[in-house]
Amino acid sequence: MKHNPGIGATDELSLRVSVATLVRVVFPTEHNNRMLALERKATFHGREERRIVWAQPFGGAVRIDNSSLLNKITDGFHFDGERSRAERDFRILIRPSDWEPVKQFCLEHLGNPNDTYIEPAPYRELVEEFAETIHVNLQSDQYDFQPMGFVIENNPVRTDNAEICGQLTVRLYRIFEARIVDETLCKRMLAASQLYSDRDLGLLAQKDFQNGGRGRANSILTLPLNIVTESYLALAPEMRYRKIVIENHELDESVLAVLEGIDVPQYQRL
Repeated sequence: MKHNPGIGATDELSLRVSVATLVRVVFPTEHNNRMLALERKATFHGREERRIVWAQPFGGAVRIDNSSLLNKITDGFHFDGERSRAERDFRILIRPSDWEPVKQFCLEHLGNPNDTYIEPAPYRELVEEFAETIHVNLQSDQYDFQPMGFVIENNPVRTDNAEICGQLTVRLYRIFEARIVDETLCKRMLAASQLYSDRDLGLLAQKDFQNGGRGRANSILTLPLNIVTESYLALAPEMRYRKIVIENHELDESVLAVLEGIDVPQYQRL
């Protein structure tokens, strides 16, 4: 990083931009059913004594490797928090008028596999998350990987991110597909999905908090892809952009971004 941007919203820097790579992880069963794998996450809020469990696509915030060009485009930006700045996550605050040039910057540089300004692909994130969720050191020969396009949320919505809750946010996702081809890994993913109930995972997050941690736990969730798709398609387009419960598991609205053939007014797909 050639600059050290500030932190937090100001009167001018009032629009939060969240840029992430999301991965549609799919794999076949022995009966050739196509499954969707999601990261299942649990948090424990100690103050309210409350456990929250949900599932979302694999992936995460894009990392900013060199902020000089982005800083020039925005004439100065802030990170949304200390953690984002420390980890160089593309979760920033800009002037609302800068959204279009920032969006074009993201489309151009995320489309370049050798980009030096931002991390263009989620290989690192995917390997880390497989290690965390099912304790597997994911190898490149265990999956086929391909880019699938972009999803953009141009209309700001208030984020429920705990560190900056309520801040108006626009989002841009770079979508990839990882098709698991290793039969042993496919079976391990199915088994790991059944290892913990949502309640079990919530209790693990609570135990982590009580032991001095951040109150976090995660695992994997596998669901038949056709059931997930049909559950969203059963809703009217204007009702799809929300959390949804499938087979007693809550799915984050970002799951929509990695599904094909499901239109929602909030998404521009490129």
